[in-house]
Amino acid sequence: MPIGARGPRLRYRSLVVAASAALMAAVLSPAGAQGAPAPRESMPVHSYENAIRESVWVDIRVDGDGDGRSDRVAVDIVRPREPARQGRKIPVIMDASPYYACCGRGNEAQRKTYDAQGKPVQFPLYYDNYFVPRGYAFAAVDLAGTSRSDGCVDVGGRSDIHSAKAVVDWLNGRARGYTTRTGTERARAGWSTGDTAMIGKSYDGTIANGVAATGVEGLRTIVPIGAISSWYDYYFAKGAPLFDSGPDWLAERIESPGARARCGAVKQRLIDGAPRTGDLTRLWAERDYLPDAGSVKASVFAVHGIQDLNVRAKHFGQWWDALAEEGVERKVWLTRAGHVDPFDFRRAEWVKTLHRWFDHYLLGYENGIEREPVADVERAPDQWSTDRAWPPRGTAVTTVRPGPGAVPGVGTLSLVPARPGAAETFTDDPALDESDWAARIDQSTPAKAGFITRPLGRELRLSGSSEVKLTVTPNTTAAHLTAVLVDLGPAVIRDFTGPGEGIVTRPERTCWGASTPGDSACYRETEADAATVDHTVLSRGWADLGNHASDARGRPLTPGRPHTITLDLHATDHVVPAGHRLALIVAGTERNLIEPPAATPELTVDLARTSARLPIVGGTAAFVRATAPPAPSAGRANPPAPVTGPLRGVAGPRPIHPLPGGDSR
Repeated sequence: MPIGARGPRLRYRSLVVAASAALMAAVLSPAGAQGAPAPRESMPVHSYENAIRESVWVDIRVDGDGDGRSDRVAVDIVRPREPARQGRKIPVIMDASPYYACCGRGNEAQRKTYDAQGKPVQFPLYYDNYFVPRGYAFAAVDLAGTSRSDGCVDVGGRSDIHSAKAVVDWLNGRARGYTTRTGTERARAGWSTGDTAMIGKSYDGTIANGVAATGVEGLRTIVPIGAISSWYDYYFAKGAPLFDSGPDWLAERIESPGARARCGAVKQRLIDGAPRTGDLTRLWAERDYLPDAGSVKASVFAVHGIQDLNVRAKHFGQWWDALAEEGVERKVWLTRAGHVDPFDFRRAEWVKTLHRWFDHYLLGYENGIEREPVADVERAPDQWSTDRAWPPRGTAVTTVRPGPGAVPGVGTLSLVPARPGAAETFTDDPALDESDWAARIDQSTPAKAGFITRPLGRELRLSGSSEVKLTVTPNTTAAHLTAVLVDLGPAVIRDFTGPGEGIVTRPERTCWGASTPGDSACYRETEADAATVDHTVLSRGWADLGNHASDARGRPLTPGRPHTITLDLHATDHVVPAGHRLALIVAGTERNLIEPPAATPELTVDLARTSARLPIVGGTAAFVRATAPPAPSAGRANPPAPVTGPLRGVAGPRPIHPLPGGDSR
């Protein structure tokens, strides 16, 4: 079955790929040999050292800085010389980024470098070293307002997206390129087939999402890694601010010195259009790529960290669901690490898989990758499983309900609704976070309410996105809420709150492609940073209770009056083993992940009007089987009593600077 979708649209795309395969096989077979078998893998037959290295400035047809001239973005290109000599056209792998000058790319923060004449020398990351010898071109695009490009940074807006879309258009003969930033000598991409892939982590992958959502012709596939799908959801969660600054701070951090001098008006529009109230505005609507998922023509190979606290897994989950509704071909890797590139958590398998993916979608090789499992999911450090579909078939929403327990704040989680009038009360404490709450889940504490299943008799798998509906009465006019799902039981996990967000960088290097004196293909090895824990947070979500009546606009609360709101929890894929317990924790402000409200509210949760909708593999029946009381048996040992001391977990979330994919770690 084709990746991630069915239907007429997908079958048409598969026919296009098959036709491309036949054409490319004819073009690339040695000396046009008759009867030569169709190639299944591109080989490193071209010289990297002698490759053509050039810079082109592409007119993006946007005047972002208001100087009366259309902006040009710098595109640094490296491509094999041999196909050009043979009159053979080649496809392009593109990474469009704002970070090539300010912050660097990859685990080693590489920047572009140039020789004395301004000719490109170093291209960050391994894409050029590995793929150029295999017959691909690599293009590194400086987004508008960064590095050597004109214009202004507009953080996911029109200038950002057109910076990369215009390059795809240029590669397909629909836009103008120039040999210099200000000159009139034209540069043409006659060497390119026009078939383009976009790849990148975080901001770079976000641009890939945005360009794909334009439906631009020639973009064959995108590989967004830890990427944003809606910029509002990067800065806010239903009105609750996730950072103490907005997109203007990010623009200031990444823009070039020249842009800083000329782009004050653009930054002011970012300030005015992104109020700290958390209200949805036109600015955010323009930076939401989800409504345009139906325009996506490219296949999508997404990678995301389930424990990514920078670009949270909600971005992946809602993008994946939107693409699924439109029948877009797609594949996913989900890791237990944080905001980390797969080159740094599963290197050899990643390069092999990416190679096959590009060979299929850019060269048309029939290597079978589109018929392989859709999802690779990391279960424990370096332990992976696969699924033919994601979420797996048989996954169904199951509504579970909190109930009161024997002591305040320590309740039950089951299918049984609480009786009318049942309630739990807690007081917001902005000094605490999910690690503090989970560590004392079995204890009555003033800052949270916890609800726990009995120890599971069978494992229980959650796969997808959850919702928690809360009816809460505050005693103040403002309140923020957090809901987290927790696996209570011993495990070895990646330390996603550690310095490497689940990896440790080693001094040894391995090489992935060809090198030159100015551009090495050798990168430091990594290994999993593992931690032994007694609890694992598997999903989380936040909201401003003032947004109870509208996602678009908050309003002051009426103290003493109940308000109902639904929190969107982030996508996850987690197996709660037999013997463990599943917990739902409800609290106020989460330290370092959302900003506190002006007051410190006491909040009373109406349990009868509160529930959680969980994506459980096997649905309600699986939950019933897993949580059923053990059958009476002679000699059966009693289940262990809950631990009375704090449960071990990873450290609480660290402060995160709103710099997706730059030096935010």
